[in-house]
Amino acid sequence: MQLLYTATAAATGGRQGRIRSSDGVLDLQLALPRELGGPGGAATNPEQLFAAGYAACFENALLRVARERKAPIRDSSVTAHVGIGREVSGYFNLSVLLEISVPGRDKAEITELVRIAHEEVCPYSRATRGNIEVTVRVL
Repeated sequence: MQLLYTATAAATGGRQGRIRSSDGVLDLQLALPRELGGPGGAATNPEQLFAAGYAACFENALLRVARERKAPIRDSSVTAHVGIGREVSGYFNLSVLLEISVPGRDKAEITELVRIAHEEVCPYSRATRGNIEVTVRVL
């Protein structure tokens, strides 16, 4: 792989600490969600950050696939739902539901573009394949 970019961030204090990117653009307080026994509140968590990154990356992959097939998309959104739960083994694991909306376009056409984006283009989809359950739903 020819490395083109490296994002660097540091965490201190674990899930109830702070994260900061090397350039200082990202500087956020973390809180354990109430659902996991924490205080929740006005702070983010790793699952929200993963959801945001996956949603943005997947939408970009979809837009690229559409452009390459001479069927550009002008209005779309991707919502990523990242769940965390405990497996029978006692360890935590993640699951992802991606919901894709492209108003005014044929659902079958968008479903095919989404399939290609998910199977071939999106690096998040490729990285998670075989590791966590990812469900893709075209709305």
